[in-house]
Amino acid sequence: MTYPPRLALVAALLLPLGNYSRAAYTEPSPVEPKAGILSELAVDEVWSGHPVSFALLTERGHQFVAYYDAARRLTVAARRLDENTWTRVQPEGVYLPARKRLSTVTAWDSHNYLALALDRDGHLHLSGNMHNDPLVYFRTTRPFDIATLERLDRMTGLREGEATYPLFFKNAAGELLFRYRDGGSGRGSDIYNRYDSASRTWSNLHSSPLLDGQGKRSAYALDPILGPDGRFHLVWMWRDNPDCSTNHTLSYARSRDLLSWEDSAGTSLTLPLKLGNAEVVDPAPVKQGLINMTFALGFDARERPVVIYHRYDASGLSQAYAARPAAPGGPWDITRISDWDFRWAFSGWSSIAAEVTLGPPSLSADRSHLLVDFSTTRSAGSGRWRLDADTLRPLAILAPAPPALPGSLVYPSSGYAGLEAQSIINRDRARRWVLRWETLPRNRDQPRAKTPPPAALRLYEVPDATPVASAARVGS
Repeated sequence: MTYPPRLALVAALLLPLGNYSRAAYTEPSPVEPKAGILSELAVDEVWSGHPVSFALLTERGHQFVAYYDAARRLTVAARRLDENTWTRVQPEGVYLPARKRLSTVTAWDSHNYLALALDRDGHLHLSGNMHNDPLVYFRTTRPFDIATLERLDRMTGLREGEATYPLFFKNAAGELLFRYRDGGSGRGSDIYNRYDSASRTWSNLHSSPLLDGQGKRSAYALDPILGPDGRFHLVWMWRDNPDCSTNHTLSYARSRDLLSWEDSAGTSLTLPLKLGNAEVVDPAPVKQGLINMTFALGFDARERPVVIYHRYDASGLSQAYAARPAAPGGPWDITRISDWDFRWAFSGWSSIAAEVTLGPPSLSADRSHLLVDFSTTRSAGSGRWRLDADTLRPLAILAPAPPALPGSLVYPSSGYAGLEAQSIINRDRARRWVLRWETLPRNRDQPRAKTPPPAALRLYEVPDATPVASAARVGS
């Protein structure tokens, strides 16, 4: 295993007690911007042996980055938008005997991504580096001041021993919420918490999990999306065990307040949502091509949800489908929108690479059609479907959409064989920020015998453009 050298790990375990330690890193000068880039700023050098998503937050005149440095240590950098100098801290972790590492040192696991949020008062919240691990959670004691990050490792203290997939988001009233999975793949439930800024405490949003696997399965859900109808929309599939080929039963629910939930016809649903008591989009059984890294949600001109997803056709070939509610209480209308001649035959545990990606449906400029981007590693290549607004049938395959980023940010540039460019995009006040670094691709969360040198983590400001959809959660 190519973990950091043993002496470095021992030294990390012997750090003096305290809230944080300063990272040793020499600040380069701002870089002369390239074509299509308004500004460029170095952040740090980071781990490049495998991909794991960092976090970028730009809000209220401040910018925060959470990442794993060259030694895989959790690091937070912050600056004011009118300054080019970063302040960095490395929050103190706790030793995890089962993992044989600190909670702030990441392993060969692409699930261990990081999440950031600011509450109403400007306190920074940080969670991540968890894959069926005790909750990792930090919060500042002073607004916008990462030097005051303290480790709490609890929110409510209930069902926080096997956490995965942290997500901070806000409800329509601007309250800070947190979602995570409690339990492992095939035996997990999705928990939602709500933060009270006045008391600085968390409480469970529901008296039960929102999505309950009942110890027999787990849900893989998209992030709750606030639609044009003022409701939050949630789409998920169930999985029976860590083997990704056991995904099944694509499902749907909606809510105005994230407390009470209903189906697409407005009929109230009883919580927790379990297999059998929620609305089914597609009853696809196991091993029929549902995959949690390739599905997306958008809305048509009448504000109805439209789900785009991958599954196999009657011949066992990979196809893309579009689904939309039909008659109230009836089955969804499902339309095949691809005509592919290959099969993406995925199976097994851990993080896998996507052979098919599908974007959320978006309205054309005149709102008369839906546009869906796709990309494959096969002969089908990449492109954009134009769908009939009434039937969802494909009318044409258009050229791929223009790149959302300048080419210098899309393609690897370090020269080390096999590297891929990773990026996160933020928007703030009509400005677009891109956090970029390079890593080797996914390796089913297994260590590699040889790893690349540390990669440069850089922040770019680029002209604003159409939002880029975020990927669904991957792996187990």
